[in-house]
Amino acid sequence: MLQHFSKLILLAFMIVGCGVTPQPSSQTNISKLSSHLYSLDKTISKSQSQKLAKDIFAYTQKLTKDFKLTSPPLFHNFLVNVGIREKGLCYDWSDALYIHLSHQDYQSFDFHLMGANIGEYWSEHNAMIVVAKGKTPLNGIIIDPWRDSGKLYFSHIKDDKRYSWKWRKEREVLR
Repeated sequence: MLQHFSKLILLAFMIVGCGVTPQPSSQTNISKLSSHLYSLDKTISKSQSQKLAKDIFAYTQKLTKDFKLTSPPLFHNFLVNVGIREKGLCYDWSDALYIHLSHQDYQSFDFHLMGANIGEYWSEHNAMIVVAKGKTPLNGIIIDPWRDSGKLYFSHIKDDKRYSWKWRKEREVLR
């Protein structure tokens, strides 16, 4: 009985001890993302890219709280899979961002769901991509808050060497 109780205390300590507190977004990071978004097409205004960058960072902070995020990401996945956390898998992040941003009035941008290693249990990964309106998903900016436990990762898709992304058009019925 004591051994079982000790394991529960250790698990509770690990959960609390690994919690992630959303950090305020730095203006530098918002500006970097805004520049990436602005570079997607000559028709995109600086104000629209700035607004979207702020929204992505703010919504990432909200999801970090809502998902009661713990770190590292694979540990959080474990907590979701055993029922201790409700959400926070990579597809929860991409779906939530995709739905939120798709319902906003971003006339210069489209949003798509992307995946890597689809169907491979231990290595499948999902993220969202931002593209200029009407452009192909393979020329956009990857938005991935899961990868670094709520710290937003973003880059041009061609510069993300960690994953080979594929468009998951069939999943975009979430709207």
